[in-house]
Amino acid sequence: MFKLLKDAFKVKDIRLRILFTVGCLFVFRIGSQITVPGINAAAVNELASLPFFNMLNLVSGSALQQFSIFSMGVSPYITASIVIQLLQMDIVPKFVEWEKQGEVGRKKLNQATRYLTLVLGFIQSIGLTAGFNALGSSYQLVKDESVGSYVVIGLILTAGTLFVTWIGEQITDKGVGNGVSLLIFAGIISRLPHSIADLFENMFINVSSSEIPLNIVYAVILVVAVVLIVTVTTFVQQAERKIPIQYTKRSAGAAANSYLPLKVNAAGVIPVIFASSFISTPNAILQFFQTKYSGAGWYNTLNTIFDYSTIPGAVLYTVLIVAFTFFYAFVQVNPEKLAENLTKQGSYIPSVRPGKGTEDYVSHLLMRLSTVGSVFLGAIAIIPIIAQMLFNLPSSIGLGGTSLLIVIGVALETAKQLEGLLLKRQYVGFINQ
Repeated sequence: MFKLLKDAFKVKDIRLRILFTVGCLFVFRIGSQITVPGINAAAVNELASLPFFNMLNLVSGSALQQFSIFSMGVSPYITASIVIQLLQMDIVPKFVEWEKQGEVGRKKLNQATRYLTLVLGFIQSIGLTAGFNALGSSYQLVKDESVGSYVVIGLILTAGTLFVTWIGEQITDKGVGNGVSLLIFAGIISRLPHSIADLFENMFINVSSSEIPLNIVYAVILVVAVVLIVTVTTFVQQAERKIPIQYTKRSAGAAANSYLPLKVNAAGVIPVIFASSFISTPNAILQFFQTKYSGAGWYNTLNTIFDYSTIPGAVLYTVLIVAFTFFYAFVQVNPEKLAENLTKQGSYIPSVRPGKGTEDYVSHLLMRLSTVGSVFLGAIAIIPIIAQMLFNLPSSIGLGGTSLLIVIGVALETAKQLEGLLLKRQYVGFINQ
Protein backbone atom coordinates (compact mmCIF):
# COMPACT_ATOMS: atom_id res chain seq x y z
CA MET A 1 0.00 0.00 0.00
CA PHE A 2 2.77 2.45 0.95
CA LYS A 3 4.73 1.58 -2.19
CA LEU A 4 1.58 2.11 -4.25
CA LEU A 5 1.05 5.56 -2.73
CA LYS A 6 4.71 6.42 -3.25
CA ASP A 7 4.54 5.44 -6.93
CA ALA A 8 1.23 7.30 -7.35
CA PHE A 9 2.62 10.55 -5.93
CA LYS A 10 5.47 10.42 -8.44
CA VAL A 11 3.01 10.90 -11.31
CA LYS A 12 1.67 14.45 -11.51
CA ASP A 13 -1.78 13.57 -12.88
CA ILE A 14 -2.42 10.90 -10.23
CA ARG A 15 -0.95 13.12 -7.51
CA LEU A 16 -3.43 15.87 -8.44
CA ARG A 17 -6.27 13.35 -8.34
CA ILE A 18 -5.26 12.23 -4.84
CA LEU A 19 -4.93 15.81 -3.59
CA PHE A 20 -8.29 16.69 -5.16
CA THR A 21 -9.88 13.74 -3.33
CA VAL A 22 -8.29 14.75 -0.03
CA GLY A 23 -9.55 18.31 -0.55
CA CYS A 24 -13.11 17.08 -1.17
CA LEU A 25 -12.98 14.90 1.94
CA PHE A 26 -11.69 17.88 3.92
CA VAL A 27 -14.64 19.99 2.75
CA PHE A 28 -16.99 17.16 3.72
CA ARG A 29 -15.48 16.86 7.20
CA ILE A 30 -15.72 20.64 7.75
CA GLY A 31 -19.38 20.62 6.73
CA SER A 32 -19.97 17.67 9.06
CA GLN A 33 -19.09 19.91 12.03
CA ILE A 34 -21.45 22.79 11.15
CA THR A 35 -24.69 22.36 13.10
CA VAL A 36 -27.94 23.24 11.35
CA PRO A 37 -29.28 26.67 12.44
CA GLY A 38 -32.17 26.43 14.90
CA ILE A 39 -30.94 23.13 16.37
CA ASN A 40 -29.90 22.58 19.99
CA ALA A 41 -26.73 20.50 19.56
CA ALA A 42 -26.80 19.39 23.22
CA ALA A 43 -29.94 17.34 22.51
CA VAL A 44 -28.09 15.26 19.91
CA ASN A 45 -25.76 13.80 22.55
CA GLU A 46 -28.80 12.51 24.42
CA LEU A 47 -30.07 10.76 21.27
CA ALA A 48 -26.71 9.07 20.59
CA SER A 49 -27.67 6.12 22.81
CA LEU A 50 -30.54 5.14 20.50
CA PRO A 51 -29.64 2.01 18.44
CA PHE A 52 -30.84 3.31 15.09
CA PHE A 53 -28.92 6.57 15.63
CA ASN A 54 -25.63 4.70 15.09
CA MET A 55 -26.93 3.21 11.86
CA LEU A 56 -27.98 6.61 10.53
CA ASN A 57 -24.70 8.11 11.71
CA LEU A 58 -22.77 5.41 9.86
CA VAL A 59 -24.53 6.05 6.54
CA SER A 60 -24.15 9.82 6.96
CA GLY A 61 -20.37 9.52 7.36
CA SER A 62 -20.54 10.50 11.07
CA ALA A 63 -22.18 13.85 10.20
CA LEU A 64 -25.36 13.13 12.17
CA GLN A 65 -23.61 13.16 15.55
CA GLN A 66 -23.38 16.97 15.23
CA PHE A 67 -26.75 17.26 13.44
CA SER A 68 -24.76 19.11 10.83
CA ILE A 69 -25.82 20.44 7.44
CA PHE A 70 -24.60 17.09 6.01
CA SER A 71 -26.57 15.00 8.53
CA MET A 72 -28.49 13.14 5.84
CA GLY A 73 -25.27 12.22 4.08
CA VAL A 74 -25.78 10.12 0.95
CA SER A 75 -28.63 8.06 2.46
CA PRO A 76 -31.40 9.59 0.26
CA TYR A 77 -29.18 9.21 -2.82
CA ILE A 78 -28.54 5.53 -2.03
CA THR A 79 -32.26 4.91 -1.51
CA ALA A 80 -33.06 6.71 -4.77
CA SER A 81 -30.43 4.65 -6.59
CA ILE A 82 -31.98 1.42 -5.31
CA VAL A 83 -35.45 2.51 -6.45
CA ILE A 84 -34.26 3.58 -9.93
CA GLN A 85 -32.30 0.34 -10.42
CA LEU A 86 -35.32 -1.72 -9.38
CA LEU A 87 -37.52 0.22 -11.81
CA GLN A 88 -35.11 -0.66 -14.63
CA MET A 89 -36.00 -4.35 -14.26
CA ASP A 90 -38.86 -4.27 -16.83
CA ILE A 91 -41.06 -2.21 -14.47
CA VAL A 92 -40.82 1.22 -16.12
CA PRO A 93 -40.34 0.82 -19.92
CA LYS A 94 -38.78 4.29 -20.27
CA PHE A 95 -36.07 3.43 -17.72
CA VAL A 96 -35.41 0.13 -19.50
CA GLU A 97 -35.04 2.03 -22.77
CA TRP A 98 -32.65 4.55 -21.21
CA GLU A 99 -30.58 1.75 -19.68
CA LYS A 100 -29.92 0.41 -23.21
CA GLN A 101 -28.89 3.80 -24.63
CA GLY A 102 -25.36 3.73 -23.23
CA GLU A 103 -23.84 6.97 -21.95
CA VAL A 104 -26.80 9.14 -23.01
CA GLY A 105 -29.28 6.91 -21.22
CA ARG A 106 -27.04 6.74 -18.15
CA LYS A 107 -27.11 10.53 -17.89
CA LYS A 108 -30.92 10.50 -18.03
CA LEU A 109 -31.08 7.84 -15.30
CA ASN A 110 -28.65 9.83 -13.16
CA GLN A 111 -30.86 12.88 -13.59
CA ALA A 112 -33.92 10.88 -12.51
CA THR A 113 -31.96 9.63 -9.49
CA ARG A 114 -31.10 13.22 -8.50
CA TYR A 115 -34.76 14.32 -8.72
CA LEU A 116 -35.84 11.36 -6.59
CA THR A 117 -33.00 12.13 -4.15
CA LEU A 118 -34.37 15.66 -3.80
CA VAL A 119 -37.86 14.39 -2.91
CA LEU A 120 -36.69 11.60 -0.58
CA GLY A 121 -34.14 13.90 1.07
CA PHE A 122 -36.76 16.50 1.97
CA ILE A 123 -39.25 13.92 3.30
CA GLN A 124 -36.58 12.05 5.26
CA SER A 125 -35.07 15.24 6.71
CA ILE A 126 -38.46 16.45 8.02
CA GLY A 127 -39.22 13.01 9.48
CA LEU A 128 -35.78 12.74 11.06
CA THR A 129 -35.93 16.19 12.65
CA ALA A 130 -39.48 15.79 13.95
CA GLY A 131 -38.77 12.29 15.24
CA PHE A 132 -35.61 13.27 17.07
CA ASN A 133 -37.34 16.31 18.51
CA ALA A 134 -40.12 14.08 19.87
CA LEU A 135 -37.65 11.59 21.36
CA GLY A 136 -35.64 14.18 23.29
CA SER A 137 -36.46 14.43 26.99
CA SER A 138 -33.93 16.69 28.75
CA TYR A 139 -33.35 18.99 25.81
CA GLN A 140 -35.48 20.27 22.96
CA LEU A 141 -33.81 19.55 19.63
CA VAL A 142 -35.67 22.18 17.56
CA LYS A 143 -35.66 25.58 19.24
CA ASP A 144 -38.65 26.87 17.28
CA GLU A 145 -41.24 24.14 16.57
CA SER A 146 -43.20 26.11 13.98
CA VAL A 147 -43.95 24.65 10.55
CA GLY A 148 -41.72 27.24 8.90
CA SER A 149 -38.79 26.22 11.07
CA TYR A 150 -39.17 22.55 10.08
CA VAL A 151 -39.38 23.51 6.41
CA VAL A 152 -36.20 25.60 6.63
CA ILE A 153 -34.33 22.80 8.43
CA GLY A 154 -35.60 20.32 5.83
CA LEU A 155 -34.40 22.53 2.97
CA ILE A 156 -30.96 22.95 4.57
CA LEU A 157 -30.54 19.20 5.12
CA THR A 158 -31.77 18.43 1.60
CA ALA A 159 -29.34 20.97 0.11
CA GLY A 160 -26.59 19.35 2.20
CA THR A 161 -27.47 15.93 0.77
CA LEU A 162 -27.34 17.22 -2.80
CA PHE A 163 -24.00 18.93 -2.13
CA VAL A 164 -22.54 15.77 -0.57
CA THR A 165 -23.79 13.74 -3.54
CA TRP A 166 -22.14 16.25 -5.88
CA ILE A 167 -18.86 15.95 -3.94
CA GLY A 168 -19.05 12.17 -4.32
CA GLU A 169 -19.57 12.51 -8.07
CA GLN A 170 -16.59 14.88 -8.34
CA ILE A 171 -14.38 12.40 -6.49
CA THR A 172 -15.52 9.67 -8.87
CA ASP A 173 -14.89 11.78 -12.00
CA LYS A 174 -11.84 13.85 -11.05
CA GLY A 175 -10.44 12.03 -8.03
CA VAL A 176 -9.49 8.43 -7.34
CA GLY A 177 -13.03 7.04 -7.76
CA ASN A 178 -15.55 5.44 -5.36
CA GLY A 179 -16.78 8.89 -4.32
CA VAL A 180 -19.86 7.94 -2.27
CA SER A 181 -18.07 5.05 -0.58
CA LEU A 182 -15.06 7.23 0.25
CA LEU A 183 -17.27 9.77 2.04
CA ILE A 184 -18.65 7.05 4.32
CA PHE A 185 -15.13 5.64 4.67
CA ALA A 186 -13.81 9.03 5.83
CA GLY A 187 -16.60 9.32 8.40
CA ILE A 188 -15.88 5.88 9.86
CA ILE A 189 -12.14 6.57 10.10
CA SER A 190 -12.76 9.96 11.75
CA ARG A 191 -14.73 8.45 14.62
CA LEU A 192 -12.48 5.41 15.09
CA PRO A 193 -10.34 7.00 17.88
CA HIS A 194 -13.50 8.06 19.72
CA SER A 195 -14.98 4.55 19.47
CA ILE A 196 -11.78 2.98 20.79
CA ALA A 197 -11.71 5.46 23.69
CA ASP A 198 -15.36 4.70 24.55
CA LEU A 199 -14.70 0.96 24.50
CA PHE A 200 -11.62 1.36 26.70
CA GLU A 201 -13.58 3.50 29.16
CA ASN A 202 -16.46 0.98 29.36
CA MET A 203 -14.12 -1.98 29.87
CA PHE A 204 -11.43 -0.57 32.18
CA ILE A 205 -12.46 2.80 33.65
CA ASN A 206 -16.14 2.63 34.58
CA VAL A 207 -15.90 -0.86 36.14
CA SER A 208 -14.88 -2.34 39.48
CA SER A 209 -11.36 -3.71 39.95
CA SER A 210 -12.70 -7.29 40.13
CA GLU A 211 -14.08 -7.03 36.58
CA ILE A 212 -10.84 -5.79 34.99
CA PRO A 213 -9.12 -9.25 34.62
CA LEU A 214 -12.19 -10.66 32.82
CA ASN A 215 -12.40 -7.55 30.63
CA ILE A 216 -8.75 -7.98 29.67
CA VAL A 217 -9.64 -11.43 28.36
CA TYR A 218 -12.57 -9.92 26.45
CA ALA A 219 -10.27 -7.23 25.03
CA VAL A 220 -7.77 -9.84 23.80
CA ILE A 221 -10.60 -11.85 22.21
CA LEU A 222 -11.89 -8.67 20.57
CA VAL A 223 -8.47 -7.80 19.11
CA VAL A 224 -8.02 -11.35 17.78
CA ALA A 225 -11.52 -11.25 16.29
CA VAL A 226 -10.79 -7.94 14.55
CA VAL A 227 -7.55 -9.32 13.09
CA LEU A 228 -9.34 -12.44 11.85
CA ILE A 229 -12.16 -10.41 10.33
CA VAL A 230 -9.71 -8.11 8.57
CA THR A 231 -7.74 -11.08 7.23
CA VAL A 232 -10.79 -13.06 6.06
CA THR A 233 -12.46 -9.97 4.60
CA THR A 234 -9.35 -9.01 2.64
CA PHE A 235 -9.01 -12.59 1.34
CA VAL A 236 -12.65 -12.91 0.25
CA GLN A 237 -12.81 -9.41 -1.26
CA GLN A 238 -9.83 -10.24 -3.49
CA ALA A 239 -10.85 -13.83 -4.32
CA GLU A 240 -12.00 -14.43 -7.88
CA ARG A 241 -12.96 -17.19 -10.28
CA LYS A 242 -11.06 -17.10 -13.57
CA ILE A 243 -13.15 -18.20 -16.57
CA PRO A 244 -11.00 -19.19 -19.58
CA ILE A 245 -11.69 -17.24 -22.78
CA GLN A 246 -10.59 -18.20 -26.29
CA TYR A 247 -10.63 -16.07 -29.45
CA THR A 248 -11.70 -17.23 -32.92
CA LYS A 249 -9.33 -14.74 -34.50
CA ARG A 250 -6.54 -12.66 -33.09
CA SER A 251 -4.10 -9.97 -34.09
CA ALA A 252 -0.44 -10.73 -34.61
CA GLY A 253 1.33 -11.03 -31.27
CA ALA A 254 -1.91 -11.21 -29.26
CA ALA A 255 -2.59 -14.10 -26.90
CA ALA A 256 -4.76 -16.90 -28.28
CA ASN A 257 -6.65 -17.23 -25.01
CA SER A 258 -7.23 -15.27 -21.85
CA TYR A 259 -9.55 -15.37 -18.86
CA LEU A 260 -12.51 -13.48 -17.49
CA PRO A 261 -12.22 -12.77 -13.73
CA LEU A 262 -15.42 -13.00 -11.67
CA LYS A 263 -15.01 -11.93 -8.07
CA VAL A 264 -16.49 -14.09 -5.31
CA ASN A 265 -18.04 -10.91 -3.96
CA ALA A 266 -18.74 -9.04 -7.18
CA ALA A 267 -20.99 -6.55 -5.39
CA GLY A 268 -18.22 -5.25 -3.06
CA VAL A 269 -19.41 -3.28 -0.03
CA ILE A 270 -22.38 -1.67 -1.81
CA PRO A 271 -24.90 -4.25 -0.43
CA VAL A 272 -23.86 -3.34 3.12
CA ILE A 273 -24.34 0.37 2.42
CA PHE A 274 -27.65 -0.34 0.65
CA ALA A 275 -28.93 -2.46 3.55
CA SER A 276 -27.83 0.12 6.13
CA SER A 277 -29.64 2.87 4.25
CA PHE A 278 -32.70 0.71 3.59
CA ILE A 279 -33.20 -0.24 7.25
CA SER A 280 -32.42 3.23 8.65
CA THR A 281 -34.74 5.20 6.35
CA PRO A 282 -38.03 3.61 7.58
CA ASN A 283 -36.80 3.93 11.17
CA ALA A 284 -36.19 7.64 10.66
CA ILE A 285 -39.66 8.11 9.15
CA LEU A 286 -41.26 6.16 12.01
CA GLN A 287 -39.91 8.64 14.54
CA PHE A 288 -42.20 11.23 13.01
CA PHE A 289 -45.16 9.25 14.42
CA GLN A 290 -43.55 8.46 17.76
CA THR A 291 -45.44 11.05 19.83
CA LYS A 292 -48.92 10.17 18.57
CA TYR A 293 -48.65 6.40 18.01
CA SER A 294 -45.96 5.26 20.48
CA GLY A 295 -48.48 2.96 22.20
CA ALA A 296 -49.95 1.52 19.00
CA GLY A 297 -49.20 -2.11 18.20
CA TRP A 298 -48.37 -1.50 14.54
CA TYR A 299 -45.90 1.24 15.49
CA ASN A 300 -44.08 -0.91 18.05
CA THR A 301 -43.95 -3.84 15.61
CA LEU A 302 -42.46 -1.75 12.80
CA ASN A 303 -40.07 -0.05 15.21
CA THR A 304 -38.81 -3.47 16.34
CA ILE A 305 -38.47 -4.80 12.79
CA PHE A 306 -36.41 -1.81 11.60
CA ASP A 307 -34.14 -1.71 14.67
CA TYR A 308 -30.95 -3.68 13.97
CA SER A 309 -30.25 -4.12 17.72
CA THR A 310 -33.31 -6.41 18.08
CA ILE A 311 -33.43 -10.01 16.87
CA PRO A 312 -36.05 -9.35 14.12
CA GLY A 313 -34.14 -6.24 13.05
CA ALA A 314 -30.80 -8.10 12.93
CA VAL A 315 -32.39 -10.87 10.86
CA LEU A 316 -33.93 -8.34 8.46
CA TYR A 317 -30.59 -6.51 8.18
CA THR A 318 -28.81 -9.74 7.29
CA VAL A 319 -31.49 -10.76 4.78
CA LEU A 320 -31.24 -7.34 3.11
CA ILE A 321 -27.45 -7.70 2.79
CA VAL A 322 -27.85 -11.15 1.22
CA ALA A 323 -30.59 -9.97 -1.16
CA PHE A 324 -28.69 -6.84 -2.25
CA THR A 325 -25.54 -8.91 -2.79
CA PHE A 326 -27.33 -11.02 -5.42
CA PHE A 327 -29.07 -8.00 -6.91
CA TYR A 328 -26.01 -5.77 -7.22
CA ALA A 329 -23.75 -8.61 -8.42
CA PHE A 330 -26.00 -9.03 -11.47
CA VAL A 331 -26.12 -5.23 -11.92
CA GLN A 332 -22.31 -5.11 -11.92
CA VAL A 333 -21.68 -8.08 -14.21
CA ASN A 334 -24.91 -8.30 -16.29
CA PRO A 335 -24.56 -11.76 -17.94
CA GLU A 336 -26.65 -10.72 -20.97
CA LYS A 337 -24.35 -7.83 -21.88
CA LEU A 338 -21.26 -9.89 -21.09
CA ALA A 339 -22.36 -12.65 -23.49
CA GLU A 340 -23.16 -10.04 -26.15
CA ASN A 341 -19.75 -8.38 -25.79
CA LEU A 342 -17.92 -11.70 -26.01
CA THR A 343 -19.73 -12.47 -29.26
CA LYS A 344 -18.86 -9.06 -30.71
CA GLN A 345 -15.18 -9.58 -29.80
CA GLY A 346 -15.09 -12.97 -31.50
CA SER A 347 -14.41 -14.78 -28.23
CA TYR A 348 -16.10 -17.62 -26.37
CA ILE A 349 -15.90 -19.76 -23.26
CA PRO A 350 -14.63 -23.29 -24.09
CA SER A 351 -17.40 -25.96 -24.08
CA VAL A 352 -20.10 -23.25 -23.77
CA ARG A 353 -22.32 -22.11 -26.64
CA PRO A 354 -22.08 -18.39 -27.49
CA GLY A 355 -25.04 -16.10 -26.86
CA LYS A 356 -27.80 -17.56 -24.65
CA GLY A 357 -25.64 -20.48 -23.56
CA THR A 358 -22.92 -18.13 -22.33
CA GLU A 359 -25.48 -15.95 -20.57
CA ASP A 360 -26.95 -18.95 -18.71
CA TYR A 361 -23.50 -20.27 -17.82
CA VAL A 362 -22.33 -16.92 -16.39
CA SER A 363 -25.64 -16.43 -14.54
CA HIS A 364 -25.34 -19.86 -12.92
CA LEU A 365 -21.74 -19.23 -11.96
CA LEU A 366 -22.54 -15.77 -10.63
CA MET A 367 -25.34 -17.22 -8.47
CA ARG A 368 -22.92 -19.70 -6.91
CA LEU A 369 -20.26 -17.07 -6.28
CA SER A 370 -22.80 -14.59 -4.89
CA THR A 371 -24.07 -17.25 -2.49
CA VAL A 372 -20.64 -17.44 -0.92
CA GLY A 373 -20.22 -13.66 -1.02
CA SER A 374 -23.64 -12.96 0.51
CA VAL A 375 -23.16 -15.44 3.34
CA PHE A 376 -19.77 -13.92 4.06
CA LEU A 377 -21.10 -10.33 4.12
CA GLY A 378 -24.10 -11.30 6.23
CA ALA A 379 -21.97 -13.20 8.75
CA ILE A 380 -19.43 -10.39 9.16
CA ALA A 381 -22.23 -7.85 9.65
CA ILE A 382 -24.32 -9.85 12.15
CA ILE A 383 -21.60 -11.41 14.36
CA PRO A 384 -20.80 -8.09 16.15
CA ILE A 385 -24.53 -7.43 16.59
CA ILE A 386 -24.94 -10.82 18.27
CA ALA A 387 -21.87 -10.12 20.43
CA GLN A 388 -23.38 -6.78 21.45
CA MET A 389 -26.61 -8.48 22.52
CA LEU A 390 -24.87 -11.28 24.44
CA PHE A 391 -22.17 -9.28 26.23
CA ASN A 392 -24.02 -5.94 26.59
CA LEU A 393 -21.34 -4.07 24.64
CA PRO A 394 -21.72 -0.42 23.51
CA SER A 395 -24.21 0.04 20.67
CA SER A 396 -21.44 1.26 18.34
CA ILE A 397 -19.79 -2.20 18.55
CA GLY A 398 -22.86 -3.71 16.89
CA LEU A 399 -21.93 -1.91 13.68
CA GLY A 400 -18.25 -2.83 14.00
CA GLY A 401 -18.52 -5.57 11.36
CA THR A 402 -20.34 -3.27 8.96
CA SER A 403 -17.75 -0.54 9.51
CA LEU A 404 -14.86 -2.97 8.93
CA LEU A 405 -16.46 -4.26 5.73
CA ILE A 406 -16.82 -0.74 4.38
CA VAL A 407 -13.32 0.37 5.43
CA ILE A 408 -11.56 -2.71 4.04
CA GLY A 409 -13.67 -2.89 0.89
CA VAL A 410 -13.25 0.80 0.03
CA ALA A 411 -9.52 0.67 0.79
CA LEU A 412 -9.05 -2.32 -1.56
CA GLU A 413 -11.19 -0.74 -4.31
CA THR A 414 -9.30 2.56 -4.03
CA ALA A 415 -5.97 0.72 -4.21
CA LYS A 416 -7.13 -1.00 -7.40
CA GLN A 417 -8.19 2.35 -8.83
CA LEU A 418 -4.71 3.73 -8.21
CA GLU A 419 -3.13 0.61 -9.73
CA GLY A 420 -5.34 1.05 -12.78
CA LEU A 421 -4.33 4.71 -13.15
CA LEU A 422 -0.65 3.77 -12.89
CA LEU A 423 -1.06 0.97 -15.43
CA LYS A 424 -2.90 3.30 -17.79
CA ARG A 425 -0.07 5.80 -17.42
CA GLN A 426 2.46 3.13 -18.38
CA TYR A 427 0.49 2.23 -21.52
CA VAL A 428 0.20 5.89 -22.51
CA GLY A 429 3.94 6.34 -22.03
CA PHE A 430 4.64 3.25 -24.16
CA ILE A 431 2.39 4.49 -27.00
CA ASN A 432 3.98 7.96 -26.94
CA GLN A 433 7.39 6.38 -27.38
